[in-house]
Amino acid sequence: MLDRAYALLDIKAFDGERRTITGLASTPTPDRRGDILEPLGATFANPLPLLLHHDRERPVGRVTLTAHREGIAFEATLPEIAEPGAVRDRVNEAWHSIKAGLITGVSIGFRPLSDGVKALANGGMHLLRTEICELSLVTVPANVETTIHTIKSFDAPYLAAFLPTRSPMAKFTAPEHISQLETKRSNLASRMTEIMQATAEAEQTLTADQAEEHDRLSVQVKSIDADLVRWRELEQLQIVNATPVPPAPVTPAAVATVTKSWPQVSVKANVPLGMPFVRHAMALLVCHGNKHEAAEYAKRWDDTTPEVSLSLKAAIAAGTTTDSAWAAPLVNQTMINDFLELLRPATILGKIPGLRNVPFNVKIPMQTAGGTYGWVGEGKPKPLTKLAFSSDTLGMTKVAGIIVLTEELVRSSNPSAEALVRADMVAGIAQFLDQQFIDPAVAAVTGVNPASITNGAPTAAATTNPLADIMGLINHFATNNIPVDGLTFILSASNALSLSFRTNLDGSPEFPGVGINGGSYKGLSFITSNTASTNIVALQPSQILYADDGGVTIDASREASLQMDSAPMSPADATTVYVSLFQTNSVALRAERFINWKKVNAQAVKYLTATAWPAPTGGTALLASSNEPTTKRRE
Repeated sequence: MLDRAYALLDIKAFDGERRTITGLASTPTPDRRGDILEPLGATFANPLPLLLHHDRERPVGRVTLTAHREGIAFEATLPEIAEPGAVRDRVNEAWHSIKAGLITGVSIGFRPLSDGVKALANGGMHLLRTEICELSLVTVPANVETTIHTIKSFDAPYLAAFLPTRSPMAKFTAPEHISQLETKRSNLASRMTEIMQATAEAEQTLTADQAEEHDRLSVQVKSIDADLVRWRELEQLQIVNATPVPPAPVTPAAVATVTKSWPQVSVKANVPLGMPFVRHAMALLVCHGNKHEAAEYAKRWDDTTPEVSLSLKAAIAAGTTTDSAWAAPLVNQTMINDFLELLRPATILGKIPGLRNVPFNVKIPMQTAGGTYGWVGEGKPKPLTKLAFSSDTLGMTKVAGIIVLTEELVRSSNPSAEALVRADMVAGIAQFLDQQFIDPAVAAVTGVNPASITNGAPTAAATTNPLADIMGLINHFATNNIPVDGLTFILSASNALSLSFRTNLDGSPEFPGVGINGGSYKGLSFITSNTASTNIVALQPSQILYADDGGVTIDASREASLQMDSAPMSPADATTVYVSLFQTNSVALRAERFINWKKVNAQAVKYLTATAWPAPTGGTALLASSNEPTTKRRE
């Protein structure tokens, strides 16, 4: 079994002598998989077979390799075959595919020799000694630095007609190319670190070969750094100069074309959002967790939610989650997302735009202070400055609750029973998360829960002037060098309604776009939640880290014994009273969600207290008085 290393074809030139291609088959630069193949460590016996797609039964020519420190060069020839038959068709197919730009890569087939492989820190392999057995024409490139430099052919006019108008590299967007350069730089830096660490462990200086390799890698890193600066500048210019693409005029032909490319249409039953998830949990409860029995039980809902019974059959083997005709319908992730889609908009966290989403238990680097700069006189020394950095991590914290239902309620399985379970799960989790997120009294408990965003945040007393209060909150962020763009305000529905009632002298709304359900005004977002009570919370979402695993775990039991208490004793003692679910003919449903948050700037949140904005009277009254006639007409 041979390993393979890929390279990109880039047609550069041609002439009319013979059908040959020349270029580089491999370079010591890490490919996209992070592997490095040392050119001078490769052995081969020229000439080697030139294959098509690594098929040993489909040779299309012969190739000669030459190893240099910079890479492995090749010259391959595809013969002209006069006799009709499968061989001529195969060789012509390969040659025409190259000229037409359909085959854009080459790949060497090799095997590592003993003690010739070292693992790299990036997960790739450093192949020090290999045996190359063949070179293949392929369609999947991995190392974009190696190219075909020339193509020679008798039919030059034919080649000109089929040559691609640009290199495949030009197809990459600026962000994609930046990502490739960053990956390449990381691989080169890993190799430089490996060289230095090896000499440090051996307590020796670099050998001539090691020093030469290290210097060569260093030059490439510096070159990449310079290219990254240029590409990022280009990316910013493209963003600034980007213009929306005007919609194409709709013609009958265009409509027919669009119609043909429509994706598959799926029809769903008109049931409340989240109902498939709840029915899935209830079927497990009724059938004591037995998925086979639960699948049969759930068939009663096949006319409205057939995915419930299908999801309970997910133990069938040999399927894949991407096969829409076989195993994909058995995956219950769709139902979990269905439930989350219902839960998230019901919470403050689901409504705030722009929160900085980060993974759990990952260090997030942050800059805490900038450099110090000042005026410098002629011939005077420049001041030395430095930056300050820190990092933060969001650990895994969870919200959980247990709902106990009677056997009779679960077995009734009518819509009212389902709605009861669904409403309680959504309302309970949503209300708890909202309260924990903005209640100033909620302090952090290590390993248990995060502090609310208002805990320890600056505060001020509200006045009777809503506009002055809002401007005061905005000025707080501007004073502390925090962007005011995208600020979000959390307030009760009554305070939001008070804003919507306020009018200007001409009768127009003073806060257009804001209503009882919140809204937006002049780029500011207003979110309503009754957990805000009389507080008005202002926050900058970009300064708040937010981690969410994106899933809800549901477990069911009817054999457990529980403390029927909203604040169970921990640890339990001899006085703890347990209730047997089996004895009381009850079932318990446990829901868990892993979520965490933290503000990275102490000034990223400020809130008003005791807010009770009065009902507006001035605007409408003044408008009415302004419509009164200023003179009286004598009859």
